[in-house]
Parts: sequence; structure tokens; C-alpha cells
Amino acid sequence: MSEHAWQRSSFCGGGGNNCVEVTALANDGDVALRESESPDVILSTNRAALHSLIVKIKAKKSNLSGQGPSAANPGRAPAP
Repeated sequence: MSEHAWQRSSFCGGGGNNCVEVTALANDGDVALRESESPDVILSTNRAALHSLIVKIKAKKSNLSGQGPSAANPGRAPAP
């Protein structure tokens, strides 16, 4: 899979070896992900599943930063 044009996350910072990289695969709608520190370990999925994962991660991050449900009780809104 090394022939693919891997793109690094904008959160990588400084071009280090602790980055998430993604590339489109030949199969319509499929993508591959890897960590720059371990480029031989590759996860493949489809765009819809990746989008769903990113939406859930962003929602969880939002919840942990004090918005929405309490970090101590994920999935539960704070008591009024």
C-alpha cells in the first residue's frame, strides 16, 4: 500500500512520527488509515464508517470538555 498518497492529520504538528495518515483506496468509497509510527499496520474501512467514527469521537470530546453530558457519567446529562 506504500504506492498510495498518504495524507497526515492536520493535528500532526512538526512532522513527527505520531500522526494518523489516511489514503483513498481503489475501491470506490474505501479508505485506509495508519499511524506513522507503525506504517505497516493498516486499517481499511469505508468512508461512511470513518465519518461515523469521527462524528462520535468529536461528540465524546465535546462532552469531556464540559459541554453536554458529564464526563463522570458519559451519556447522561448533568443534574439540573
